[in-house]
Amino acid sequence: MSATTRVLIGLALGALGGLALAAWQPDHAVQVADAVQPFGRLWLNALQMTVVPLVFALVVVGVNTASDAAASGRIARRAIVAFILILTGGALFAAAAAPRLFSLFSHNAGLTRALESAVATHAPAPATGVGWAEWFNGIVPSNAIMSAAQSAMLPLVVFALFFGFGLTRIDAERRQLVIHFFQAIADTMIVIVRWVLWVAPLGVFALILSVCARAGLHMLSALGIYVLVECLLYVAVTLLMLPVAMIWGGETLRRFVPAIMPAQVVAASTQSSLASLPAMLESAERRLGYPAQVNALVLPMAVSLFRLTSPVQYVVSACFIAWAYGIDVSAAQLAAAALLAVVISLGSVGLPGAVSFMATNLPVAQAMGVPVGPLGLMLAVDALPDALATLGNVTADLTATSVVARQSAAETA
Repeated sequence: MSATTRVLIGLALGALGGLALAAWQPDHAVQVADAVQPFGRLWLNALQMTVVPLVFALVVVGVNTASDAAASGRIARRAIVAFILILTGGALFAAAAAPRLFSLFSHNAGLTRALESAVATHAPAPATGVGWAEWFNGIVPSNAIMSAAQSAMLPLVVFALFFGFGLTRIDAERRQLVIHFFQAIADTMIVIVRWVLWVAPLGVFALILSVCARAGLHMLSALGIYVLVECLLYVAVTLLMLPVAMIWGGETLRRFVPAIMPAQVVAASTQSSLASLPAMLESAERRLGYPAQVNALVLPMAVSLFRLTSPVQYVVSACFIAWAYGIDVSAAQLAAAALLAVVISLGSVGLPGAVSFMATNLPVAQAMGVPVGPLGLMLAVDALPDALATLGNVTADLTATSVVARQSAAETA
């Protein structure tokens, strides 16, 4: 039985137990919820304890990986630029669209109270009511260690970016020592996360039982809304790749759509970009006629560095929490969360979704100024749209290849 199936079973059993208590024994439902919620919070705290070192290490290693790739030649540099611009466009689109989609659904105050009771943790709450100038000044930390201690993820990631780019300017031998050190930290944190995820069915069971015992069906309907909006935005950003391929990559719909369809079918069926790589190479070489040197470099780079739907998912999850709690998020917070999502996604590509979920979603949620407790529940259902996510990623990989192929052709012409 896969880990995702085990977590979904825990979610289903906890939801059924909470709903049954709320319907037949409402007087005892809150008592049972109070009894089990400490176990859910303990599991959630165990997930959160790895986030600060894991995020810092991933960003430092990711910056140097991208720097090494860009140094390998013009084609690689063009690919990195295309990846960053497409990721940024997708994240900003999600930041603009997600709040509007969630606003189409009515907000339930009972759900907010249930979430506050069941998943609130002892982590410091994000500051509210902060002026624009104060928020802007807080992006660059005056004390990086204090930012880490307070789990202030946006200034911590900014410091990690400075640290990572600074590493690229020192002696190569010492640089490799530091990179290996941070890679070892990231690997160690991933081992700990895997241990914590081994008991995820119990943690999710306790969290969802506690919430459903208090909020009834409102929690399940909210999770359904989250998955629905996530799927809609995955489809939207996938479709947006077609005008990008036309305008930036010089393609036509009549040629591009049929050519990438075989790779899309493999992506949707395998739910793995890596497994789709042979199909992508065939589409790029035989159906689209891109140069072999472009395909051989850009597509493997895309699989290892570039996931279009990842920043979309991080932004959607933060916007869902804002909607569930009835929090109004400013345009500046949405923009900051979107840009941070791009940085986080570049550093976390290659990690399994369940392993990286807290490390990638928590910084973006904190940058948006929303509570992070509900992430434990959202982890249980986030794997459901995986087929659409992989479809979007593979479409974006081939779109970026079309852009680089056109630029390379223009240079040689």
